[in-house]
Amino acid sequence: MKLTMRACYVATALLVALAANAATVELSGVKLEDSVDAQGTKLQLNGAGIRYKAIFKVYTAGLYLTKKSTTLDEVIAAPGPKRMSITMLRDIDSSELGKLFTRGVEDNMDRAEFSKLVPSIIRMGEMFASHKKLLAGDGFVVDWIPGTGTVITVKGVPQGEPFKEPKFFGALMGIWLGKSPADFKLKEALLGQKP
Repeated sequence: MKLTMRACYVATALLVALAANAATVELSGVKLEDSVDAQGTKLQLNGAGIRYKAIFKVYTAGLYLTKKSTTLDEVIAAPGPKRMSITMLRDIDSSELGKLFTRGVEDNMDRAEFSKLVPSIIRMGEMFASHKKLLAGDGFVVDWIPGTGTVITVKGVPQGEPFKEPKFFGALMGIWLGKSPADFKLKEALLGQKP
């Protein structure tokens, strides 16, 4: 009897340990891992949420960093790689998404800074437009890789050369985390401020 109880305790402890290592957050059927590997660096999920447009769910977003951050400035200053992971919850025209991102960058930067990034913003818009449509379940990732730049991966495929401008990643993060974010509740969720 003692051996059986001990075996139960060991099995329970093992299951708890396995569950802790495989922790995920699930939003509208999309699973976001608690941690991901980016260029050999383990990144932790800082926060995750859903982007709504009126009452419609558009996409899920997860922000991964090396250390907990609660403001855009902290996210930009955080050391090492960084990742924003997006999974579509409905079909969307890719060129429309590119235009929305351009507007989101513009709404969160002063004109002088925005004008310096125009060539990169145009290239990013073309990158999304080349995909025609992103369907529900499709995803893309925006990575900051120190020494490389910003890498955008759509449906698992890196898109062209990295964006070398150091401010480009911060400008993209402004879409979700800036003073005029795409969705204020999503901003709170990504920054771990959601009650």
